[in-house]
Amino acid sequence: MCISGSNEVLEETARRARGLAPAVDYWTVRVVAEESETLSVRQGVVEPTRIESGRGVMITLIRGSGMGYAATSDLSAGGLRGAFARALDWADLHARLGLFDAALYPRSDVRSDFRSRTLEPWDTRSTEDKLALLQEACAALKIDPRILDWSAWLEYSRVSQLLVTSDGGRSEQVLEYLNPGLAAVAHAASQTQRRTGGGADRPGQGGLERIDQLGFLDAAPRVADDAIALLDAPECPTGTMDLVLMPGQMTLQIHESIGHPLELDRILGDERNYAGTSFVTPDMFGSYRYGSELLNVTFDPTVQGELASYAADDEGTPAERVHLIRDGILERPLGGRLSQARSGLSGVANARARGWDRPPIDRMANINLEPRDESLDGLIGRVEQGVLMDSNRSWSIDDSRNKFQFGCELGRLIEEGELKGLVRNPGYRGISAEFWRSLAGVGDRDSFEVGGVANCGKGEPNQAVYVGHATPHCLFRDVSVFGGEE
Repeated sequence: MCISGSNEVLEETARRARGLAPAVDYWTVRVVAEESETLSVRQGVVEPTRIESGRGVMITLIRGSGMGYAATSDLSAGGLRGAFARALDWADLHARLGLFDAALYPRSDVRSDFRSRTLEPWDTRSTEDKLALLQEACAALKIDPRILDWSAWLEYSRVSQLLVTSDGGRSEQVLEYLNPGLAAVAHAASQTQRRTGGGADRPGQGGLERIDQLGFLDAAPRVADDAIALLDAPECPTGTMDLVLMPGQMTLQIHESIGHPLELDRILGDERNYAGTSFVTPDMFGSYRYGSELLNVTFDPTVQGELASYAADDEGTPAERVHLIRDGILERPLGGRLSQARSGLSGVANARARGWDRPPIDRMANINLEPRDESLDGLIGRVEQGVLMDSNRSWSIDDSRNKFQFGCELGRLIEEGELKGLVRNPGYRGISAEFWRSLAGVGDRDSFEVGGVANCGKGEPNQAVYVGHATPHCLFRDVSVFGGEE
């Protein structure tokens, strides 16, 4: 399945592009080779294998006050020459009609190399062996006639990229991702419940070793048991009460109500047409209370194995760990160097592109909520009445990333500091900053889970990228909680 000789193709294409580059103020050439394979078994039947591969180059150049870019999958001298010519045409148009001076565009002479740590490469097991594993997991999900749909899958992808610049910059990265997962759907009478697991909410960088690390096979009976038990569970109560969120749900809470609102191009209005704006404004940075003093959120592309770890972003800016929110106070946005120059705000190395045919834009990378020192039992022990929730199943947030409503797969009642029985169809709602100000407890390092989102969409044309989120369990006070019969 591997693209034959992809590293050699990247090197040769970059070398060829250097020789063809026109005389401009600055240029970058980003060559990308991608491959992916998805294997799945549903109800004991092997589904068609999905294999994708692609290769191409994105050229960006600056001439005077204009910036232009062009992409091509034709890596010949003629294809590259044509891409440079199109980029020059766009640069001339931008010089006349652009919203900002292209001289603001960041230049890079950074040299970096990053490779995902992979202990067991994808190709070390045959397709037959992988499908046998999925069949075993799938069979372990079908424990009861009330399980009407059940499936197991493995999603793998590999991205090789080389960025070179006219200033002598060179950033090479080889990223490998594995996302296994299980799902079981149970039905009885008029009630249907779904549970996922086996790593479904914890995609990450690495190889097949992640299967055992995530307890893929061992999770199957629990996933099926939960789905069946939820059929007979009472509805989640409705009212204002305390809420304990497990890492599987915290991932999306961070993603939607911290990550997206802090994207600087969104704050500047660039994303307004497609996925909304943000309630955050430039004057908030440095003083705005985004959450309680327990809220510490970092941008950290240096975490080994997290989905969006890298040494430099797609403009060649070195990546480093920085605080976005410290002790509840908003410090900096998620903006690459171009957005930083346009806004006058400090940002991060997060100019990222999806594939060879998209330009970099401001994206989340690894956005992590830093742990503290409280155990899960300790958090639960401080709750008189509340609900513990895990695993997202539905979400809604307004076009300023402010008011939200989330539904979860599983809930458990908490009464007088003790965890009680299951409740089904749990949900909660809130307003982003008000919700984070209600943060009353943050879990310890032992509960800190590295997960993420494998399909974060943004941009026109759309760019779906991998985004990492690591977080412990958390306690929130006086949250609006509801059930399916609200």
